[in-house]
Amino acid sequence: MKINVVVACATALTIISVASITKISATPTVYAKPIEGEGDYARVLELSLLFYEAQRSGKLPADNRIPWRDDSALDDRGVDGEDLTGGYYDAGDFVKFGFTMASTTTLLAWGAISWPEAYIAAGQLDEIRKTIKWATDYFIKCHVSEFVFYGQVGDFSVDHTFWGRPEELNTTRPAYKIDPDHPGSDLAGETAAALAASSIVFKNVNPDYSERCLRHAKELYKFANKYRGLYHSAIRGAAQYYESTDYGDELAWAATWLFKATNDSRYLEEAEHHYQHFHLRERPNEFFYNKKVAGVQVLLAQLTGQPEYQNAARAFCDFSVRQQKRTAKGLLYIDKFGTLCHAANVAFVCLEAADYPNIGDPQEYREFATQQISYMLGGGGRSYVVGWGQSPPTQPHHAASSCPDRPAPCGWPQFDKQEPNPQILYGALVSGPDEADKFQDHREEYIYTEVTLDYNAGFTSVLAGLLQLRIKKVA
Repeated sequence: MKINVVVACATALTIISVASITKISATPTVYAKPIEGEGDYARVLELSLLFYEAQRSGKLPADNRIPWRDDSALDDRGVDGEDLTGGYYDAGDFVKFGFTMASTTTLLAWGAISWPEAYIAAGQLDEIRKTIKWATDYFIKCHVSEFVFYGQVGDFSVDHTFWGRPEELNTTRPAYKIDPDHPGSDLAGETAAALAASSIVFKNVNPDYSERCLRHAKELYKFANKYRGLYHSAIRGAAQYYESTDYGDELAWAATWLFKATNDSRYLEEAEHHYQHFHLRERPNEFFYNKKVAGVQVLLAQLTGQPEYQNAARAFCDFSVRQQKRTAKGLLYIDKFGTLCHAANVAFVCLEAADYPNIGDPQEYREFATQQISYMLGGGGRSYVVGWGQSPPTQPHHAASSCPDRPAPCGWPQFDKQEPNPQILYGALVSGPDEADKFQDHREEYIYTEVTLDYNAGFTSVLAGLLQLRIKKVA
């Protein structure tokens, strides 16, 4: 679990020895070595989806591929006994945060919609659908009535008294909801966006399920728009870790995704109203679970072709690629919490922009995305993906994977061990290095070794985009 800290962005793209670093470079000179071939992208894409499988909560299916995971948290219930089992654990702990789970799902769905050929080539089309559906099934459970939605299961302060396997959780797991008296426009809006985007993913393969997702998306958007408020005012435990600073971007985000899913012009009108009313035309510095503006700008540019949105999307990507701070080895640097996540998310949204005319320089954006992912996969001297490449992280801050094979006991002694995790959390993208490209591979140093659902979201989708580019070049 990461503590929410919002910082501005910037870095550079230069490969030099760590020992010779004296300051953070402002302009790139030597770029990270690119990944060798599309087979590498396909393999890492597969591993990233395996990470999500390791994060599953609830009753696991018969085709579970994670041998050290089993059924867990089967007693998750709402205040009136509603079944809230399923969904994903947020990070190395066992709280289920709806806000970041929904944001993750939206980004995964966007990548699957944009670049399905990549998932087909990697043999992962069924897996990305399963990954998305594990979340959407849970969201539908949590949406117990039109204006009631459960946004969190588990309490962070209680959860963090336990270190071990989720199958052996012995803590209380309260559930928290939003309703008309305690609204959460950001949470309801982001979940509406996730369900609307997911309805597109399933439209041609499971139309009944697609329509079900869309119905819940419409209701949740109506809830978000009618009853305004920040979700962490209703779910106070979320404020310390996943605080939301506004909800205007989520309202616009949800309406835009509903327009894409339905082609109903009413949603476009409402998206554009939110865009103007909440002053979303200003250039953002980042794109992540709490700041959707760049995504709104790119998606509206894609859907409308209007110069206002094209110019806004171009301004964000040009700033990110040309002016944003970078480390000496070239990693885009926005925030120490989720360093790699921030870079991957920007790479993803600008790769989306590159696929449409009149949104900047497509080649420049694609080269930028390639460089950022190359850094993460080893171009900067080491891999930051667990189980992949040269010198990957071996001690991710992740309780379940720190446990030995059952029936051996697991607890706080495993947290303290200065040894690799017994279970390999394949595909997890760790928080990453600091602004001097330094990284500490120690379990207790969560600033470096934290793993979360949202850390892998944009990363997964940009891998798909880059793989599709490689496929087209070969063809």
